[in-house]
Amino acid sequence: MRLNEDHRAFSDSVRRFVDTEVNPHVDAWEAAGRVPLHDLLPKAAALGLLGLEYDPAYGGEGADHSFQLVAAEQYGRMHAAGVGMAIGVQAMMATPSLHEYGSPELKQRYLAPAIAGAAVTSIAVTEPDTGSDVAQLRTRAVRDGDDWVITGRKAYITNGAQADWVCLLARTSDEGGYRGMSQIVVPTDRPGFGVVRTFDKLGNRCSDTAELVLDEVRVPVDNTIGEVGRGFQQQMRQFVTERMFAAYTTVGQCQYALDRTRRFVLDRQVFGRRLAERQYVAFRLTELQAEVELLRSHNLVTCEALMAGEDITRMATVAKLKAGRLIREVADWCLQFHGGMGYLEETWTARLLRDTRLTSIGAGADEVMLQVLARLDGLPA
Repeated sequence: MRLNEDHRAFSDSVRRFVDTEVNPHVDAWEAAGRVPLHDLLPKAAALGLLGLEYDPAYGGEGADHSFQLVAAEQYGRMHAAGVGMAIGVQAMMATPSLHEYGSPELKQRYLAPAIAGAAVTSIAVTEPDTGSDVAQLRTRAVRDGDDWVITGRKAYITNGAQADWVCLLARTSDEGGYRGMSQIVVPTDRPGFGVVRTFDKLGNRCSDTAELVLDEVRVPVDNTIGEVGRGFQQQMRQFVTERMFAAYTTVGQCQYALDRTRRFVLDRQVFGRRLAERQYVAFRLTELQAEVELLRSHNLVTCEALMAGEDITRMATVAKLKAGRLIREVADWCLQFHGGMGYLEETWTARLLRDTRLTSIGAGADEVMLQVLARLDGLPA
């Protein structure tokens, strides 16, 4: 797939958004431990970033998935990964199921404000004792008349401390394993819903990552997204989109880091010569650039397959696995080539190294990606 002039014009507009509305404020947001999402998201919405693929009836742009790829690559140029992740949660993690499976009434009430940036959203799947093994999920929603009564805890929830509603995965029957789960829209102002704490993290410090408690929270059964009991399957589809967001963003992060490091080694003098004239430095940066271009090519092919209606589970899993490993390598080498100054907090390389380590963990750890791929190859996993 080749991008056209419309994509390039859109890319330029997203880059201006990153350069004017995000990067000048990143240091303050990192220090505060929070991006003011109720202020930032309406600005993102003005560019259509929160509903690129969504139905115009709910405020979406009605564009194809390729524009998500373009936007996410530009998010990689943000000086803190937590900002792009917050926008990604809003646009590609917490709302796809609602758009695809939700009733018209549910979409009008919750999706439309999210697309407009008037409501902050979050995806609540992980629990204190349950991460990658979603089958062990314990949060329960018990039907009482026309309501679900929900009790449980969720952990590591991005945007969780600011969310107006969460897309919650809960167990709605006594069936075990992957059966009997449902996705439910839960407004955070309901009695019994609380933020226990926000986590102090290694990286992505401007992203509010919360632990949530639900103590007999009542919501209408009509807040169920799609079919009762099909929540796990719907969430797995939503995870595929989330993993592609990670792969798209990684390309932007890697390209930004390599471009900036090349400029540095072309200027830096070591033993009377520019650092770039050291063959190993030049070759290593060139090898990494080649790896980035291969990932981007894979992303474009995957994007095209998705738009053609194909099952991209395998392709998205490969992309996510490669992205997590590649950005770790790029971040490490960029810091190495900056030497002692690269290890300082005041240098961008330190934050990049901290922030991007999450890519191999979030949305399914590397080991889970390998498990998925092994099973698809007919191997025991």
